[in-house]
Amino acid sequence: MRIKDTIVAISTPPGRGGIGVVRLSGGESRAIAERILRFPEGHAWRPWTASLAELVDESTRAVDQAVVTYFAAPRSYTAEDLVEISCHGSPVVLRFALERACAAGARLAEPGEFTLRAFLNGRIDLPQAEAVRDLIEATTLYQARVAAQQAEGSVSRRLKPIKEQMLELIALLEAGIDFAEDDISVAPASEILRSLEPIRAGVGQLAASFAYGKLVHQGFTLAIVGRPNVGKSSLFNRLLEQDRAIVTDIPGTTRDLVSETASLEGIPVRMVDTAGIRQAADVIENLGIERSYQAMADADVTLVVVDASRAPEAEDMELIGRARARGKSLLVGNKCDLGRAGTLDGMIAVSALTGQGVSELRRAIAELIAPPGRLEQEGGFITSLRHEQLLRESCQALDQARRAVDSGIPHEMLLLDLYAALRPIDAITGATTADDILNRIFSTFCIGK
Repeated sequence: MRIKDTIVAISTPPGRGGIGVVRLSGGESRAIAERILRFPEGHAWRPWTASLAELVDESTRAVDQAVVTYFAAPRSYTAEDLVEISCHGSPVVLRFALERACAAGARLAEPGEFTLRAFLNGRIDLPQAEAVRDLIEATTLYQARVAAQQAEGSVSRRLKPIKEQMLELIALLEAGIDFAEDDISVAPASEILRSLEPIRAGVGQLAASFAYGKLVHQGFTLAIVGRPNVGKSSLFNRLLEQDRAIVTDIPGTTRDLVSETASLEGIPVRMVDTAGIRQAADVIENLGIERSYQAMADADVTLVVVDASRAPEAEDMELIGRARARGKSLLVGNKCDLGRAGTLDGMIAVSALTGQGVSELRRAIAELIAPPGRLEQEGGFITSLRHEQLLRESCQALDQARRAVDSGIPHEMLLLDLYAALRPIDAITGATTADDILNRIFSTFCIGK
């Protein structure tokens, strides 16, 4: 990628709007802007100041008015001279501005190239760059807050003390090897193990946090299962806060899966309403029941709904046992407004009709997915599969180093394991990241960012 070129892109989404932004970055940004814009007489470039100008064609005829903002290097998003031209949000006008900038010497930006330049110029590190993408793609406010924390460097701050401890241990062993002939004592095994313990614990805890970070980033699937007419579809609509599924008194109304995405405590959740599970009356209903079992198997959380106003039946108990055997599940007793015929262990009483107990059910689902207190740790976990894989790789090397110490292996060999543990940490922050990995990461960005 030619990083010395001046690049240009439309930074606002496709379509029509009140304002559209064309962004230039590079050493020729101001010169190119002067070729396609007409400024008032006496205009001077002042950093972080907005100016009024006219977007003109080759014959200097005005096409649109624009507000032009100049950000001087290195205090800009890319750490280069950066100019943002805010036109009216007509696709025709924005495309014209883009073509004029290219004709004046700019090059069309590749996906993510503005953020890539920010990384290459030391403005941000790699976890912060990846968090920018996550912030753009966030679908809930909680996801946006987490991404904003990471964009401010929360992941890097957690890794910094771990890396420093690792470097201190490496320096200690290197010194012991270099000065062994000068009667300087090499660190004993007990001291090395004592130094390794907090490093391994810190890396392991951060890697384990991906289990929750993955849910925040990707969301989870919740299947609602139960016998016919226990109120699954009514509860589905109540949790969604909209009438999405058809609700009738006729058993077997829902014969196929109905799904919708919502937000639960800021985490995206794909809710699936399923067909009532019973001895099927016809082939079509039987196919729906088979899909219900499949949805139950694929879901991260299963809500088993029973009719709280009636005594549980054998089919209810069989379904409860099946759900509890396969993973995370909650037992929901619907229709509690009609009275209760009995209470099963762990049952949450709700009324999909009146909304009674639904708030408690939402909290129970959130606590099942995220232990209490985890929701407040917005920047204290990782959400990237790449980071998790690298941290696991570092853990394996640290475990190998610990075994090497226990086995009395020479420190020269032990250092190989420690350097193997350090390399994945550097790969997370971008200190030793290969070009093909960078290209893979930044190609997922939108053009203009």
